[in-house]
Amino acid sequence: MKALVTGGAGFLGSRVITALLEAHDAGHLAVEVDEVVSLDLAECPLDDPRVRSVVGDVGDPKALAQLVDAETSVIYHLAAVLSGGSEDDVDLALEVNVDATRNLLEAARAVGTAPRFVFTSSIAVFGGEMPDVVPETQGVQPESTYGATKGIGELLVNEYSRRGFVDARICRLPTISVRPGRPNTAVSSFASGIIREPLQGEEAVCPVPRDTRLWLSSPDTVVANLVHAARLNPEHLPAWRVLNLPGVTVTVAEMLDALEAVGGAEALARVSHEHDERISRIVSSWPGAFDVDRVLALGFRPDASFEDAVRQYHAEFVD
Repeated sequence: MKALVTGGAGFLGSRVITALLEAHDAGHLAVEVDEVVSLDLAECPLDDPRVRSVVGDVGDPKALAQLVDAETSVIYHLAAVLSGGSEDDVDLALEVNVDATRNLLEAARAVGTAPRFVFTSSIAVFGGEMPDVVPETQGVQPESTYGATKGIGELLVNEYSRRGFVDARICRLPTISVRPGRPNTAVSSFASGIIREPLQGEEAVCPVPRDTRLWLSSPDTVVANLVHAARLNPEHLPAWRVLNLPGVTVTVAEMLDALEAVGGAEALARVSHEHDERISRIVSSWPGAFDVDRVLALGFRPDASFEDAVRQYHAEFVD
């Protein structure tokens, strides 16, 4: 049996593939995964004989029909145009975030085996007036193209699951920080940049006010929670398959405190503040805290603190 991971060549996708294989080797997966197929626009960087890298378009129905078959036990749909790119090119966002999702669901439907389907959504589906702590019943009201396309994707995936075409787990991810590498096109990229760059001895700009609240998770914790999503017994899941993954609530000021605690005053001094109205408007529309009692009861776990996430990054990429 195999897993298909769209976006498998990326930072998050490659880590999910590694964690899936480790979980399988340890006997911690509820589904059999002897092979993982990465579908992306680039080669998957992993060197493992069980990983097959396919370079191609995630929305190509013919390619998907060849990759999704009766041996596909789980699908991770991670590929997407991120928030900044979606604002810049609405047509591309609709093509990748909506049309490709529908095509992938159709490929799974055609097989007739209802594979587990883990779809990564985002807290960007929210907007408008919200309580300080967002309940599970909060309606979506996106204030960005990215949030709108992810909201459409949620409805599509849940409907295909309701019809029995797939066995869905829709995971709304917190903002991931601290991401290694270089800035990406997400408007939340600064949430990693104001930590990552100073710890690497580089300057960084914070584009939002210091009191901006963010819902954050470290990469390792997000990956662990995504792998856990595939383990869940469908009998333990409600009909509405959307899960707000746990995170920690942190203000930008508290993030900078964590930076100073780990990197010292020298690292903190490398961060300057330059307000960007576009970024601030979008980010401030996202919730800063969620009621996650139900997902915690399902076995998902948050980071202990944001400082722990910073120390995790420092230990892996700076020390």
